[in-house]
Amino acid sequence: MENEICVSIASDQDVVAARRKGRAMALESGFSASDSTLLATAISELARNIVSYAGRGEIVLRATQNCGRPGVTVVARDDGPGIPSIEQALRDGYSTSGSIGLGLPGVRRLVDEFEIVSAVGQGTTVTVRKWKG
Repeated sequence: MENEICVSIASDQDVVAARRKGRAMALESGFSASDSTLLATAISELARNIVSYAGRGEIVLRATQNCGRPGVTVVARDDGPGIPSIEQALRDGYSTSGSIGLGLPGVRRLVDEFEIVSAVGQGTTVTVRKWKG
């Protein structure tokens, strides 16, 4: 069941494609429609952040398993400006773009596992996992 899809992100159309492919992968992994939508929303937010802050990057979707329990791993990666304060970026209501999007705190609430690595001037990688409920 090791299935991986890489979606290059540089435009709103790419955001939609990544969201659609992530939702399809979740459904194929046996997720409920509502959990598939939650994952798709997280993917959409991560991809939109790439477009807004870095201009381009990629979303890697991977069907995974843990002790026979199906899940989907999402890696959002870019070589953008990086995040000066991850702590601040994970605070509800914080935005440097003036948006009222879900942001990273919203993404963290939508998934089961959340990890972020960022270096100023080098880019950001966010890895999230959602397990079948």
